[in-house]
Amino acid sequence: MVLAAVLSGFVLAVFAPWINKMARGAAGWILALLPLGLFIYFANFISPIAEGETFIFSTAWVPAININLSFNVDGLSLLFALIITGIGALVIIYGGGYLAHDEFVGRFYVYILMFMASMLGVVLSDNVLTLFIFWELTSITSYMLIGYYHEKEESRAAALQALLVTGLGGLALLAGLVMMAVVGGSWEISELLTRGDVLRGSNLYLPILTLVLLGAFTKSAQFPFHFWLPNAMAAPAPVSTYLHAATMVKAGIYLMARMSPALGGTEAWLYTVTIFGAITMLLAAHLAWQQFDLKRILAYSTVSALGILTMLLGVGSHTAVEAAVVFLMVHSLYKGSLFMVAGAVDHETGTRFIDKLGGLRRLMPITAAIAVLAGLSMSGIPPFLGFVGKELIYEATTKTEFSAALLTLVGFLTNGLTITAALMVMVKPFFGPVVDTPKHAHEAPLSMWLGPAILAGLGLLLGLAAGPLGELIVSPVASAITAEEIHAHVALWHGFSLLLVLSAVTIAFGLLVYWQRGALQKLAAPGNIVSTWGPERMYGWTVDGTLAFGRWQTRLLQSGYLRNYLLIIIASTVGAAFYTLARYDVFATNILFRPIDVTWYEGLFMVMIVAGAIMVVLSKSRLAAVAALGVVGYGVAIIFVFFGAPDLAMTQFSIETLSVILLVLVLYRLPRFVSFTRSKMAHVVDITAAVTGGLVMTLLVLFVTALPANSRLAPYFAETSYLLAHGHNVVNVILVDFRGFDTMGEITVLGLAAIGVFGLLKLRLEQNTEPVAPRERLARTRTSTDVFPVMSRENEDAVLASSKEKSL
Repeated sequence: MVLAAVLSGFVLAVFAPWINKMARGAAGWILALLPLGLFIYFANFISPIAEGETFIFSTAWVPAININLSFNVDGLSLLFALIITGIGALVIIYGGGYLAHDEFVGRFYVYILMFMASMLGVVLSDNVLTLFIFWELTSITSYMLIGYYHEKEESRAAALQALLVTGLGGLALLAGLVMMAVVGGSWEISELLTRGDVLRGSNLYLPILTLVLLGAFTKSAQFPFHFWLPNAMAAPAPVSTYLHAATMVKAGIYLMARMSPALGGTEAWLYTVTIFGAITMLLAAHLAWQQFDLKRILAYSTVSALGILTMLLGVGSHTAVEAAVVFLMVHSLYKGSLFMVAGAVDHETGTRFIDKLGGLRRLMPITAAIAVLAGLSMSGIPPFLGFVGKELIYEATTKTEFSAALLTLVGFLTNGLTITAALMVMVKPFFGPVVDTPKHAHEAPLSMWLGPAILAGLGLLLGLAAGPLGELIVSPVASAITAEEIHAHVALWHGFSLLLVLSAVTIAFGLLVYWQRGALQKLAAPGNIVSTWGPERMYGWTVDGTLAFGRWQTRLLQSGYLRNYLLIIIASTVGAAFYTLARYDVFATNILFRPIDVTWYEGLFMVMIVAGAIMVVLSKSRLAAVAALGVVGYGVAIIFVFFGAPDLAMTQFSIETLSVILLVLVLYRLPRFVSFTRSKMAHVVDITAAVTGGLVMTLLVLFVTALPANSRLAPYFAETSYLLAHGHNVVNVILVDFRGFDTMGEITVLGLAAIGVFGLLKLRLEQNTEPVAPRERLARTRTSTDVFPVMSRENEDAVLASSKEKSL
């Protein structure tokens, strides 16, 4: 059933465009029924998992190497599944209203459903390879979602940046997961989590930790990879809400939480995860309050929140883990709501810059009320759940054994600047005098305020029900992260304490910065110049350098002349082969100089093959060259017959016959074969390349045939070809059965190449329908034929004269 739940999003995505076409404006409401149903399905797991149960569903995928398509539903995966499906339903409804007049809204539904299914696969997978596959699917689908406005350069650049950063992290993650599975002796995550001592005691622990954290940091926009998330705000508001507030950016947080029992508990984990998280949370909070774009304010505050979660997971104490779980829920609720509010403001006013907004509470009262509710939760004001989360964060930092004072200071500054950002989002656009906007503002439709209203309301209701929330959700999630039984004590009120004082001072600090933000922004502006030379600039240099190197390499290697391509291929092959032969001291052995038994008739055909090759090179007639080339091919086919390979011989006969016929038909229409001017050095290079290439291939054949034939595949194919594939010809069975997909791929490539050649020929024929002078026709032929790049003037005149005589 869990497998069906994961794959259902992909199935519905196939029918989404048709549903959108038939249902018109109601498509969002209809499509949201799937994530809503999945939310209800996963909600049924809350009670048994709170009682300590865990559900694992497994189906054999590649049984030969013990790889299963397995899924695990425990406290951690359940929480993420509820967030993904619950907010997913609201976002799909919201997207239907936000993109109601967009002609490509059907495409949005396809992408968002595929992304939802991919995220469910990530958080529910219990196999490292399955997790990686879904992980990469989130990168691909997010690329399509971020680049939804594909006609805009900004959107295309942001989508590419997100794909490159998270994609490179995904490659690192793959290496780390494979190493982790090999060291741990299992591909199942649930089993690896019980073998933490083996992983931490391995010499490969640090490489594994580094690679896994690279995957997590790039996905969750941790420093120095934080820059891609604010740039991704080029996406539509529904995309920003779902990907960059609730789901995708938290995939890295999920990965760190999931792998914590196996990789955590060491100084390397503590220092790396905590320090990078602390840097990210403070840096992003500092950048957030200096923005004027509503979505960029929320984006940087999201990066800061992800830094807080990373820091808490790095600390790893029970209190820190409980704080991370609560703050994960808090952030998903208030940030999802505020992103939708920002989208509604932009949709109804035509701008999302706070310096161009004001007084919207009169024109958009419902949206304003929602913004206030979500903003208060973001600010950590009681009785909202955000207050509970902030209290737990301070409790975790003050009790940690790792730089408690420093982490508490960083937490204080981060929370204070977060309050400033919340005030900028909920106060500046909605209060004060009414400001004229590009569009006449009015309240958003129901589909655009229902979702944010539910999320903002939950932030208040769950704050009032903090106790039951701790028992049903926080405790099982924290237990899954630490692999220890934890009974979380989550409450709205803990009495008067240092934590309450810290909260009060934090609120005062945030209000002060908001009040003096104009002057403080001017003071902070010079320091922001440093950020222009930071990781984002390095990313730009890397991309530009890669493209410049690609252009240089293309100019060097892709010259347009077949002769140069052949020289490069031969030189590369010769160099690699000589290096390999020399490395294994082949030249110092007698392998290459052993006696070879050759019969007189084998020698006769060998001489015939060599003579045919020489005739191809020296022939002045194309037809004679083709005939000589056929002699070489038929001679090789005879050699196949001598050595007991009649099937290869028949194939060779067929190919040679067809090749000769086709070449004759094509070459017959070309001008007369003439000599082309070539320098002596060019001839020397050609001869050297040909002789060296032939010599190396001869040495390789001698070396390979001298090795003992101890292949395990040959007996296997010989024994099973008839039993499994019911074929007597082993070679044919290998091609069409054991390597059937590979053969199909080769046929597909050849078919596509044939279609491309047909298209080029058709285009050429259409271009040549107009009358063309003989010399111009010859010039066109010469420029399109890269075998002979230079022709002398005398030879060109001779060819023209021959053409005229032939026409007469």
